Amino acid sequence: MAVKDKSELTDEQYRVCWQRGTEAPFTGAFLHHNEAGQYTCLCCGNPLFDSDAKFDSGCGWPSFYQSIEGSIRYLEDNSHGMRRTEVRCANCDSHLGHVFPDGPAPTGDRYCINSVSLEFDDNS
Repeated sequence: MAVKDKSELTDEQYRVCWQRGTEAPFTGAFLHHNEAGQYTCLCCGNPLFDSDAKFDSGCGWPSFYQSIEGSIRYLEDNSHGMRRTEVRCANCDSHLGHVFPDGPAPTGDRYCINSVSLEFDDNS
């Protein structure tokens, strides 16, 4: 999979995906998106989340309780005076968001993901 370079991304996409930024809450295109399919990495197309794992957490970003196996890389993030787990695409290493241990069954996880770091494939 080819990785998109800076010239193929908007300033906001570049800031979030490659500079570990965060989009403003309640603004993302996929926050209230409920179609069937897969959410993929904006930068390389790697499948990340099935739509069946998406839920409304009320946090302001798209939330998923489970990722596609092997699609995510996990890193300790101690920025901004917090201790969190950052999630990145396992294929291209672009920043996606964070995962928290306060999600629903069956995993108890809440992947809090920036819409701007995602694309959607409706599998049609």
